[in-house]
Amino acid sequence: MNSNNCPCGRVKPYESCCGIMHQDISMAKTAEDLMRSRYVAFTKGDGDYLMQSHHSSTRPNPEKEEIEKWAKSVKWKGLEVIGSTKGTENDTEGTVEFKAFFKELGRKKVIHENSKFVLEYGVWVYLGKVNT
Repeated sequence: MNSNNCPCGRVKPYESCCGIMHQDISMAKTAEDLMRSRYVAFTKGDGDYLMQSHHSSTRPNPEKEEIEKWAKSVKWKGLEVIGSTKGTENDTEGTVEFKAFFKELGRKKVIHENSKFVLEYGVWVYLGKVNT
C-alpha cells in the first residue's frame, strides 16, 4: 500500500478520504464509508470520533479511554472489506463484513466482524455486531 493512501485502503490521501469524515461525520455517505472511517479512527486512537460514530443506544462512553489506549497500543496492518448489504445513500440501514488486521504484543491478530450500521439523526452510525 502506498504510504500516502488513506489507512482505510482506498487509493486516495487521508485528507480527502476518511479525514473529511473525521471533520464532519455527515460526509460518510454509506455504511461502508463509516466503517472505513471508524477503522482509521482506531489507527489514530481517535476516541472522540469512535464515540460520535457509535449509535447512542450502544455507545460505550465509560470505556472511551480504555478503547483509545488499546487502539494506540497495537500496530494496525490493514483493512479488508469482504462485503456489504444495503447501506447505500438510499438506505437507512446496512451491514459491512470486514477484517481488520493488527499486531499486538508481537502477535498477528484479526478482528473479523459483520457490523450493523443505521442512520441516526441523518448520519450513518455503528450499531453493533450482527448476531449470527
